[in-house]
Amino acid sequence: MPRKKKKRNDQEEPKNKKIQKFRKPISINPGVLVFLVIFVYIVIMVFSYFRQTHITPYEVKLGSLAINNTYEGVILRDEKVITSDFSGYINYYAREGEKVNAYSMVYTVDSTGKLSEMIRDDSSDDSSLTNESLSDIKTAISSFAVDFRPEKYIDTYAFKGNIEGTVLKLANTAVLANIDKLRAENYADSIDFGYAPQSGVILYSTDGYEELTAETITPEQVEGVDYEKNSLHSNDLISEGDNAYKLVTSELWSIMVEIDEQRAESLSETDYIEVRFLKNNYTAWAAVSVLRQNGKTYAKLDFNNSMITFASDRFVEIELLDNARMGLKIPNSAITERTFYLIPEEYLTYGGNSQDPGFNRESYMEDGTLSAEFVPAEIYNRDEGMLYVDESVFKIGDYVIKPDDGSRYAISKQASLIGVYNINKGYADFKQITILNQNEEYSIVKSNSEYGLSVYDYIALKGDSVTDNDFIYE
Repeated sequence: MPRKKKKRNDQEEPKNKKIQKFRKPISINPGVLVFLVIFVYIVIMVFSYFRQTHITPYEVKLGSLAINNTYEGVILRDEKVITSDFSGYINYYAREGEKVNAYSMVYTVDSTGKLSEMIRDDSSDDSSLTNESLSDIKTAISSFAVDFRPEKYIDTYAFKGNIEGTVLKLANTAVLANIDKLRAENYADSIDFGYAPQSGVILYSTDGYEELTAETITPEQVEGVDYEKNSLHSNDLISEGDNAYKLVTSELWSIMVEIDEQRAESLSETDYIEVRFLKNNYTAWAAVSVLRQNGKTYAKLDFNNSMITFASDRFVEIELLDNARMGLKIPNSAITERTFYLIPEEYLTYGGNSQDPGFNRESYMEDGTLSAEFVPAEIYNRDEGMLYVDESVFKIGDYVIKPDDGSRYAISKQASLIGVYNINKGYADFKQITILNQNEEYSIVKSNSEYGLSVYDYIALKGDSVTDNDFIYE
């Protein structure tokens, strides 16, 4: 039986119908966008930070420097070596460092040795010192001990000299008594007397420096190379023509010390300086001058008193007391050097819409005619009629015109200035400085100069890492 065909259902869906997926629209989260913007900004800022030159500020303050001003110097005096006219055993009657008058007896010479023998015998006799003399010495020692003050230590040297003088006077009394004994024994003709030819301070030593002056002394002599001091003593056997003693004939004396050029420059600006002697902490004022000779630089210190205090010294340690010189204290790292154009002062003018200083620069108009253009220019220094002008304002070969007569000056000369960068206004501005004193870390510079610094100014700590007009990034 034949199969019946089923009717086609028109509403039946096709077998291969495709199903399409619809994408959701993209939605941007505002928070993520803000985060990305901030992140990119931070990256850029960090990158810029490390590429920028950062200026570290330093506040300028008043101060002074602790500089080693200790020197060893050589003493020069008016000295005269007196030689003996006799041969024999010499005995002295004046204390070293004592001032004697002209024609005072200074020494005797005994050709037989009898006087020296008597002196030795007396020195071994305990009874040679009288009770009165012993009492005088004890009184002097007791008075010094009671009145002594540590801050007056220099008085110790005066006390020492007084005691030596007292002892020598007692010894001389004994010697003169022995001379009387020799006369009684008919030995008087064997004794000769030496007298001072002029007044002065007695010294019993020689060293070959007696005739030296500041102009004739050599560097080796200043340094004391192969220096030898020959002392003279009582009871020494001498010959005619031998040195008997030395006489210092003037209260004027000098000290010469070797210095460097920096110290020479600072000392050249002063006439007098206070000097402290390390030997006894004594201080005195000296006239100072700078000498350059034999390839060396010296400070010559001239004194007009206290010679007798150091009469027996040839070399002495001193300190120059100029540490207290005040000024603006800045670190050496801030100091730099900059080059400028030099323009004569008479070419300076004031123009434009303000009273700013500047120069009339020669220029050409579009039609080729010559004209003068006012160019403002900051002045950084003024020296011997020349003005220091920033190199960025002009170039070599430019002409500036004098205001009064129209004469021209070709810019070509250059010079350097030592200075620092002032950052008070938020950018680097070069300021010239004048160094008064300097050590390894700091310099003292002149304050309130026309083109310089003032106290409480801010400067760049590292001058070599800054250029003019750099802005400060903090």
